[in-house]
Amino acid sequence: MSEYGCLLDDLRAEGEELDAVVAPLDTAGWSVPTPAEGWTVAHQIAHLAWTDTWAQRAVTEPAVFRERVRAAGHRGGAMVDEGAAEGARQSPRDLLDGWRAGRRALYGALASLPADTRVPWFGPPMKAPSMATARLMETWAHGQDVADALGVRREPTARLRHIAHLGVRTIGFAFTVHRLPVPQVPVRVELTAPGGGAWSWGPPEAEDRVTGPAVDFCLLVTRRRHRDDLSLTVTGETAQQWAAIAQAFAGPPGPERPRGGGRAVAERGA
Repeated sequence: MSEYGCLLDDLRAEGEELDAVVAPLDTAGWSVPTPAEGWTVAHQIAHLAWTDTWAQRAVTEPAVFRERVRAAGHRGGAMVDEGAAEGARQSPRDLLDGWRAGRRALYGALASLPADTRVPWFGPPMKAPSMATARLMETWAHGQDVADALGVRREPTARLRHIAHLGVRTIGFAFTVHRLPVPQVPVRVELTAPGGGAWSWGPPEAEDRVTGPAVDFCLLVTRRRHRDDLSLTVTGETAQQWAAIAQAFAGPPGPERPRGGGRAVAERGA
């Protein structure tokens, strides 16, 4: 199987894992507040369903997607909240069925694309593998919010490599979105993979470094934990600055979660 095919299988597996967490919930369970202020479990799943629908449209109807984004103008943030709120008002069964159907449609749409196809998005266009990676990252990140709300412990998997890779690739974006100059100093990232083994990015001789468990790095770049709550070692001025603002998802700067895993004032970025 191609590398792109393996990525799509990982995307499907990530959705199925979260599905298994929420499928048994009763109505009260879907109403449990999550660490995203004002968002319940239902809001989290509704947001994923909404974004999957937009992603599927971008793949299958790029001209329609571009026109709808143009018409929306600067209402991107409002659209995210409105989409989550609208979906959360559905019955749990309808919401779950809709999310499942949207996941299948998006998976099929992505599987039909050559890996070098560029897909429009709310920011710059991205190649099909990047779109799949972004959807996997977001599913995992919002799945973390759901797991935290329900007190569920998720076992880290090798799928985290995709999220970590995206986290490293978005170093420049993290600085740009905070209106800071993109540093030219290289950063070495060395992570311990789930179950052992090592993943690394950046030149081995780089003095600025981020090291630690892969799951902690993924929690950092998706802004699901405060840096002080993670077992990461950060060395060098540039690496320190990046660790404070790291953000693997598109949109404006995401708020930092409070120390100790409390609730963020607003968490809408991913």
